[in-house]
Amino acid sequence: MDTTTYDVVVIGAGPVGENVADRAVQGGLTAAVVERELVGGECSYWACMPTKALLRSGAALRAARAVPGAREAVTGGLDAAAVLRRRDSFAANWRDDGQVSWLERAGIALYRGHGRIAAARTVEVAGEDGTATTLTARHAVVVATGSGALLPDIEGLREAAPWTSRDAAAASGAPGRLAIIGGGVVAVEMATAFTDLGSSVTMLARDGLLSRAEPFVGERVAASLRDRGVSVRTGTEAGSVKRNGDGTVSITLTGGEQLDADELLVAIGRTPNTQDIGLDALGLTPGGWLAVDGTMRVVGADGAPVGDGWLYAAGDVNRRALLTHQGKYQARAAGDVIVARAKGEAVEAGPWGRHAATADERAVPQVVFADPEIASVGLTAAAAQAAGLRIRVVDYDLAATAGSALQAEGYQGRARMVVDEDRKVIVGFTLVGPDVAELLHAATIAVVGEVPLDRLWHAVPAYPTVSEVWLRLLETYGR
Repeated sequence: MDTTTYDVVVIGAGPVGENVADRAVQGGLTAAVVERELVGGECSYWACMPTKALLRSGAALRAARAVPGAREAVTGGLDAAAVLRRRDSFAANWRDDGQVSWLERAGIALYRGHGRIAAARTVEVAGEDGTATTLTARHAVVVATGSGALLPDIEGLREAAPWTSRDAAAASGAPGRLAIIGGGVVAVEMATAFTDLGSSVTMLARDGLLSRAEPFVGERVAASLRDRGVSVRTGTEAGSVKRNGDGTVSITLTGGEQLDADELLVAIGRTPNTQDIGLDALGLTPGGWLAVDGTMRVVGADGAPVGDGWLYAAGDVNRRALLTHQGKYQARAAGDVIVARAKGEAVEAGPWGRHAATADERAVPQVVFADPEIASVGLTAAAAQAAGLRIRVVDYDLAATAGSALQAEGYQGRARMVVDEDRKVIVGFTLVGPDVAELLHAATIAVVGEVPLDRLWHAVPAYPTVSEVWLRLLETYGR
């Protein structure tokens, strides 16, 4: 058995694990990552990159059809095979050679296999070739194993081998009939993508679409999907599922109605990949989410760091914000604070400090690449009220700006800003409409920077752009 010592050992070589290790190495420490699948993780092969590649072709086609002159040049629909080939290229054809090369250039050691915490600062790796390696960390072990699809307890569901988000992202073709259980981001994006590719889609969304967003978001997306032929059935639940002998799937609803589909996608949420990584050896619950403090150190039920503070968790496993960009943000903070603690340097763990992931609580940006696009950051009106803030909500019709009219014929959209009336700063911002994703970072800066509304009047939007909505929102709010 080989024993190797590093300053930092990271379990999981997705974007989060890679970034933790990279920050540690840049800070002068040594680092190793352990990965049982592909280096690059979920985002690279089964989520962000391939799914957005699937969605982009349809969005581009709709955009062309919405502009006279370009519309007349469009003579057909999507070439599904070409869309899938492009998707494959963005998933690197499910090969991680490029990611492995990056690790080598960054000076990060890679151990392929299943990593399990055996004791304090000790990770055992069961290699793909049957070898066993014990890695010892001088300063920190970081859990960055991500999350997997959650399968609900529905009769026959597991036996029916439904699609999860991974299967949908890597599908070799579009099924004729696709049923989707769920109404969240994955469900909405995959309904959009497979409708673009020619599937007949039925959504079983018990709690409606995008229920955590502002109410008008789900309403607009549901209306758009229905206009495109998707059967959106809210308040509906599956009672049982059966995979038939011909490969089709039968879904019996709780009311007794039966639906048939060629494939079933289950997209109701995520579960942490912590089932067999040695948490029991630390008195933590295998398969559970890992609670962390502001610097990503794992804490127990009493809120105190596990052991003497050597264990960290970044990304999905800590459930703070299940988004790749937020996981990488946490990773940068975690990597830097591990370096600081290792060198005996000051730790900046206060709000907006270098070693604190404050944005997880106050300014999480997210884009849903549906039709229409949804871009949001910070708190919804309901969340702000629940947090005890005295707020004012300001809405504006995105179609009423000159930039929107130029962007697309019949442009429809809506913008909302949520203002903390006591501080006169924006704490939440939501946009719905074609191509709104690229407007989001301005709102993120306003929220993170706590820019006073009086100062925002001096941020003049270029004319004629859709960003003119900022001026219109301020005018609606008044000075």
